[in-house]
This record gives sequence, C-alpha cells and structure tokens, in this order.
Amino acid sequence: MRVVAWNVNGIRACVRKGFKQWLTSTRPTIVALQEVRALPEEALDALQLSRSWYTTFASAEKRGYSGVGILSRCRPDEVLGGLEPQFEREGRFVAVRFGRLAVASAYFPKGDGPRRDLSRVPYKLAFYDAARRRLNSLRRRGLRVFCLGDFNTAHRAIDLARPKQNVFNSGFRPEEREALNAWIDDGWVDTYRAYWPDRVEYSWWAQRGDLRARNVGWRIDYALASRAAAPFVRSAFIETDVPGSDHCPVGVQLDPKIVT
Repeated sequence: MRVVAWNVNGIRACVRKGFKQWLTSTRPTIVALQEVRALPEEALDALQLSRSWYTTFASAEKRGYSGVGILSRCRPDEVLGGLEPQFEREGRFVAVRFGRLAVASAYFPKGDGPRRDLSRVPYKLAFYDAARRRLNSLRRRGLRVFCLGDFNTAHRAIDLARPKQNVFNSGFRPEEREALNAWIDDGWVDTYRAYWPDRVEYSWWAQRGDLRARNVGWRIDYALASRAAAPFVRSAFIETDVPGSDHCPVGVQLDPKIVT
C-alpha cells in the first residue's frame, strides 16, 4: 500500500500541471490532499477520476480557500468525525477508516495573520491540540492511525535550509515546534525521520527566485504514524522531483496487513 500526502496548492492548477500523470505513474493506494481550494464537485470536475477511485472531501466556507480530501482505491468503511466548528469552517481536517487503518488528511494553519503579524499562532496551536486529541481518540478505539499533511512547521534545524534566520518566524517558532513535540511525546512517529534520521530533504519551497532549484526549502509535510501503525511501515519518502505545486508529495509504503 502506497499512502501519499500532497499539498496541491489548488487542485485545478495542479491538474493542469500534471497531477493526473503523477497519479497514473506512481499508482498510490491512498492520497491525502491539502489546500484543494475547491468545492467537492469542483474538485471532482477537475480530477475526472475513473470509477476505481473513491473520494472524501472537506471544504472551507470561504470559496477558493484551504480544503482537504482523501482519494482511495478502496471504499472507506467509515468517514470519521471532524474537529470543532472553528476548524471545520476552514476545511482543514478529514479522516476515513479502512478496516483497522484510519487515515487523516490535515492542513495545519499558518501562524501568520494577513499582515504577517503572527496573529494566527494561537489558532494554529489550538488546531494542533484539537487534531491530536481527535486522532488519539481513534487510537483508543484500537485503530492504526496515520495523520498525513502539511503541518506548516519544521520540527528540527535539519528540516529547513535556514534555521537561524527563521527561529522567530512562523513555521519554526519554539511554541510551534513544541506543539509538534507533543505529538511525538504521545507516541506518534515521524516516519520519514525514523527511516532517514540524517537525510536533508525538503517538501516545500517559497515561490520566489530559484529557491526550489537551489533547494532552499522546508520539510513541513509529514506522515505521522501512531505507535500501533508504525510497525507496518516499510519505507518513507519525499518525492522532491515532482512538480505541480510549491509542495511535493510525501508518504509511506505500508504492509497491506495493516487493515486487518
């Protein structure tokens, strides 16, 4: 089973830039999408998927903003409940179950406000806590849980090209990194770091200059596994060579027995 997360930065734009070709060539089993920026019917119209795919979306109240989704080659057994209304309004979380496997697609907020004033940091931290509580409740049900998506935080200095310059900027502030530490302390496993403790790869590059070509980026997209799910991970990867968005796909290869 190949399970992948991708912040597509607008599904319609990503389709124009090769999303369907990527989907055909890499043949993922489950795809967790973030920043869809479309209503479900608009996303489906852009994707034009075959009948072999099943889809679950959560869109924001504001048109063209945020939005998450899950594409899967098998029908989910259950669409799991979301978060509190303040987060549901922004379309940042959706989760589904396949047997004993639960997969969440999450688009964590940025801390920057409209004027890059850090005014959204409290909202971001509250989302971290709410998503962790919700997914921990699924763990208590005996499910093997993955949270995939754009966490909008680089965890350690190795996870961004310029840590010293960004220590007071949203995405690498101490309180944001501590919120991610809380997940790790709860037993969540950063699957990429579990396999590649010293590898320097990024999943997002700012859209200015030639930062992606020069690999001046951040690793802010993750596939976190619950303690019960982690033993089924066979590999973890970042597809840095995939264009189509300012983010690239990240994910895991799983033992199919994880659903049983």
